[in-house]
Amino acid sequence: MTDHPLPSTVRVFVALAPPDDAKDELAGALRSAYEQYPHLRWNRIEDWHITLAFLGELPVTAVPILRPALARLAASRPPLRLGLNGGGHFDERLLWSGIEGDLEGLHLLADEVGNLARACGVAFQERPLRPHLTLARARRGEQASIQSAAASLADFVGRPWQTERLHLVGSNIGRGPGVIRYRDIEAWRFGCGT
Repeated sequence: MTDHPLPSTVRVFVALAPPDDAKDELAGALRSAYEQYPHLRWNRIEDWHITLAFLGELPVTAVPILRPALARLAASRPPLRLGLNGGGHFDERLLWSGIEGDLEGLHLLADEVGNLARACGVAFQERPLRPHLTLARARRGEQASIQSAAASLADFVGRPWQTERLHLVGSNIGRGPGVIRYRDIEAWRFGCGT
């Protein structure tokens, strides 16, 4: 038997996840796009999320430091009221659904997550928050499919929902061939706020 050493790093981000019924509603709106564009690299529905801060490849020792700080942050914040709305694309390569609702609160939460990560000693490349939920990616030369799929979502307006948990997520990207898979490292319920 061959022992496989545990990785010394993990790719991590902090995110929100829509509830299953909101994801099912969007998946229903995407049904024809799934059929018309099967060659797109569609994200698994169970992996749909709204990234607040992409922390990148971190030493596994950084994760235990983040956990209590993220737990305190979630407990101190009320849930946000959000919804999935419409569709679009980034650079004709990435299909997304937009986010509506308490965008001011969403930006504030993302700023707090970034400040918390830095306070925990995690250096990461900051990117401005562009609230969206990634649905699919196009391979080179398939950009027209992304544009058409985005246009098919133009009139989609999902029902509003409340965020339930703040998620610390790990991914297997760069860990071998195949579909990118995400897993919750841990998730914390939002509290009542202060």
